[in-house]
Amino acid sequence: MPEWLQAGGWGLLAGSALLVGAAAGWFARVPQRVIASIMAFGAGVLLSAVSFEMIAEAHDEGGMLPTVIGAGGGAVVYTLANLALARHGARNRKRSGAQPSEGEQPGSGSAIAVGALLDGVPESVVIGASLLSGGTVSLVTVAAVFLSNVPEGLSSAAGMRQAGRSRRFVFLLWLGIALISGVAALLGNSLLGGAPPEVLAGITALAAGAILAMITDTMVPEAFENAHLLVGLITVAGFLAAFALSHA
Repeated sequence: MPEWLQAGGWGLLAGSALLVGAAAGWFARVPQRVIASIMAFGAGVLLSAVSFEMIAEAHDEGGMLPTVIGAGGGAVVYTLANLALARHGARNRKRSGAQPSEGEQPGSGSAIAVGALLDGVPESVVIGASLLSGGTVSLVTVAAVFLSNVPEGLSSAAGMRQAGRSRRFVFLLWLGIALISGVAALLGNSLLGGAPPEVLAGITALAAGAILAMITDTMVPEAFENAHLLVGLITVAGFLAAFALSHA
């Protein structure tokens, strides 16, 4: 199978976890404390992947300067885009109980869709680019993204249901993001093939910076609000689980 097609398949697999989480959040009445705990675990998993897979790999590939510039740039781009989306109702897109309805803020549904896309694309690009290193995908990165996508889909779908959005909107949104995740991984592999190590390192760090900003801006608040007494412990458990997986 061509490498670019493998990349697309891995990205689609990781993105499909959003549908799994959305189904759980829509059809099951999961307590908010449980949702918050799962979100905290997912945040820890992603933090580990960012630290030991993305940033470390970027530094090994291209050195300190491309890594710092890329990570800083990714955080800035994500934050600016997130600020723009927040003004249109997407501020709490991953929250299980704080999303505005379309009646309360017209256009918020579209903003949430764009915000979900903003959250998912950097992760998928890294999955596709990871195949370029040695011809095999980083299973740790795929597992980290998959495990973190489940609580993202769960929490967001629960919030969308509570805000009065339709089941059609919710599942078409996450299906679309899952498909785009596959395409983003495919493009990340095909477009970055043959790129100089410094460029590849900068792009990997760019995605890592965006993911790190996303974790602290959207995942941690949901976890802290409803599971604040245990959020640190659960986050560390997720971090260690991903760390152990990367050293298995």
